[in-house]
Amino acid sequence: MKFTKIALIGAGAVGAYFIYGFTNLENLSFCVVAEGERAERLRKKGIVINEKIYFPEIKSQQEAKGVDLILICTKYNDLKNTLDMVETMTEEHTTVMSMLNGIDSEEIIAERIGEEHLLYSVMRISSERKNGKIHFVPEAAIGVSVGEKGNPEPTERVLAFAELMKRAGLKCIIEKDILFNQWDKYSMNIIYNLPQAVLGVGFGAYYESRNLAAIRDRMFEEVCNVARAEGILLTQQGDWRGACSPKARFSTLQDLDAGRHTEIEMLAGTLIRLAKKHQIAVPFCEYTYYAIKALEEKGDGIIA
Repeated sequence: MKFTKIALIGAGAVGAYFIYGFTNLENLSFCVVAEGERAERLRKKGIVINEKIYFPEIKSQQEAKGVDLILICTKYNDLKNTLDMVETMTEEHTTVMSMLNGIDSEEIIAERIGEEHLLYSVMRISSERKNGKIHFVPEAAIGVSVGEKGNPEPTERVLAFAELMKRAGLKCIIEKDILFNQWDKYSMNIIYNLPQAVLGVGFGAYYESRNLAAIRDRMFEEVCNVARAEGILLTQQGDWRGACSPKARFSTLQDLDAGRHTEIEMLAGTLIRLAKKHQIAVPFCEYTYYAIKALEEKGDGIIA
């Protein structure tokens, strides 16, 4: 099995990693799926990644129908708007991978096209979009973790994806327990991405302020409690000092800085919904959820 026809939806900070690796790769048909004004803009101006302009092939959803692999790299808030597109492009042999943060995007996609098409993954890259340009450090990217839900053994399509990534010079890790890996990343997003967005501080503040560290630790306890109820055993946070710049501002704070709405529903919103299902209290997560929603209102000019 080989993936030779690849379509990407979402040419943003995450999708740029694949555009960087797959554009002009020999013996690979790779395209970005876009329609209307966005398609024309990408054709004319390309996409700037690490100060280089890339011009991937742009196709409509009809033109991309029947590809081997669809990579979904949109923001969570745009996911439901892409489902018609994904359904149009998916045929019996098509594999679909979601590179979104969070723990429920595969479930949302599967409701439309069927669980059998989904190959689970976790994307780990520190990528920033600013002034229409995207920047990341290829050597620092952890890349994509991939695995089959509920199956520790690498299947044919897992190996095919890993081989594709290797040919492109991109990083890929085959995981035995991909759901644990999703929850592990999800927990890091909850405890590092969100509190800094409320306070507007860099990553280093978690190791400079005992108060911010206490918020982080209490939120991790809440994530662990909900994860345990979902059958996932999270054990420890890990020490991320040295992994990121002390000045690093993660995606939620980047969105607020740019006046965009955040992915708070995917992060804290999902945890709150699961906590209610299991009757688990998550007060720190709830406060953070409402604080960030209020900051979005401030950015919209609803409140001063």
